[in-house]
Parts: sequence; structure tokens; C-alpha cells
Amino acid sequence: TAQVSDCLRLCSQFAVPVVTRGGNTGLCGAATPDASPNNIILSLDRMNRVRSIDTIANTLVADAGCILGNLRRTAQEQDRLLPLSLAAEDSSQIGGNVATNAGGVNVVRYGMARELVLGIEAVLPDGEIFNGLQTLRKDNTGYDLKQLFIGSEGTLGVITGVALRLHAPTHVRSVVLAAVESEQQA
Repeated sequence: TAQVSDCLRLCSQFAVPVVTRGGNTGLCGAATPDASPNNIILSLDRMNRVRSIDTIANTLVADAGCILGNLRRTAQEQDRLLPLSLAAEDSSQIGGNVATNAGGVNVVRYGMARELVLGIEAVLPDGEIFNGLQTLRKDNTGYDLKQLFIGSEGTLGVITGVALRLHAPTHVRSVVLAAVESEQQA
């Protein structure tokens, strides 16, 4: 985070555009530099450490460069569920998932990424570090600034760490197939 801060501070000072690159799984082109020859591509690949996992409070704190699939497996090893699941989960990074407010296949039951984020650490464009990496579920003290970063596509800063809510796994699954002839019959 300190290195990201130093990088953004220098780029801000010299008006150098920064493109944050995560897992390169997005399809909107946000990780593609423009035609300017001065762009800096900031990779978070080395920020891939699980900082903590708490099976009592059901929380996981990780660097933004952690691969989503690895975080899901880490939670599963502790008999916990990180419900965010995407087709690109074995290459997408959690920072990008949060920055885009990813949904995934479990969105109906567990909500978008926003519903899973308890806290965020981010670096603002001028290099200032926002440390909102709390794991407290009920926090009604002032503004909930982390919500501004979730879904912001990196326009407000670079997410460097996230605190996530885990769930108890569901060990039983039922699948139902219902065939109907029309919408009215359904």
C-alpha cells in the first residue's frame, strides 16, 4: 500500500495517467491505457496476501491483488463460504471485483460484492491512504466512505485491501427442474 501511495503521489505530481491492472478479466476496457505515451500501468499482482481470517466473526481480510478463487478456497479450508463466485474467479482479483461491484452466480441469495464488503483500504489519487479496513458489521459512526469506492471502477482511488464477510457453508443443495409450456403456466 505504501508503494502504491508513492507511485500515485509521483504520478499526480507530474500529471501522469495511471491505469490500475488487476486480473485483466473485465470487458469494459477500464484496464486499457489510452493513446497517450505517458500512461503508467499499475499492477496489483504482488498484493496477494490473505492478511487474516476470523472464523468466529466470519471475516477475511486480504490484499486487493488476491485471486477470487484462491480466497474462496481459503475460506472453504476454514469451513466458511465466500459467496462471490464468477466465471473468471480463478484469474480475477478481489480489488477489481469490489471496484466493479461484481455480482456473480450467487447474487440472488447473497447480493452483489457491496453486500460482502465490511471495509476497504484504498489509495487516493494524490497518494493519501484511506484506511477503512474495519471488520465491524454494525458501524454507524459517520459516513460510510467505503461505499463510495465500491463500484467506482477505480475513479476515486486504488483499492489495496478489503475486509469481507464470510458465511457458513451450505452442505446440502437441492436442484429442481420445472418444465412449463408458457409464462402463464409458470
